[in-house]
Amino acid sequence: MRALIVDDDFYCRSYLQEILHPYMYCDTAVNGDEAIFAFRRAISEEKPYDLICLDIVMPEIDGHKALREIRAIEKENGVDEDNGVKVVITTVLDDNEETHNAFFLGGATSYMVKPIDEAVILSELRKLGLIRL
Repeated sequence: MRALIVDDDFYCRSYLQEILHPYMYCDTAVNGDEAIFAFRRAISEEKPYDLICLDIVMPEIDGHKALREIRAIEKENGVDEDNGVKVVITTVLDDNEETHNAFFLGGATSYMVKPIDEAVILSELRKLGLIRL
């Protein structure tokens, strides 16, 4: 299992990496531009990510744009919606419009408001079939 953790905040990246590393190999990115680069590289190397934890508010390219680009890369590479990477939005934005945009415009799998609770994210990853406890 492979995960990409995308967040411009060092603490948030490190915390998620600490939670996830017992279950999967984790790469990190500090903005949407780096996330898109890492995702494209993983696809081209035939080592795709199983999970992306993606912040929304970031410099360079925000999470919404990065997610749309990631979904476009999947389509370019023949990955159908059912087999696409699971994307968990991790954000401080607790807002109906942001939630709507993440799910319906971007194709997010799940949405979590920071601060992320370890038990909650592990439970969500179990529901998505990504980990077993």
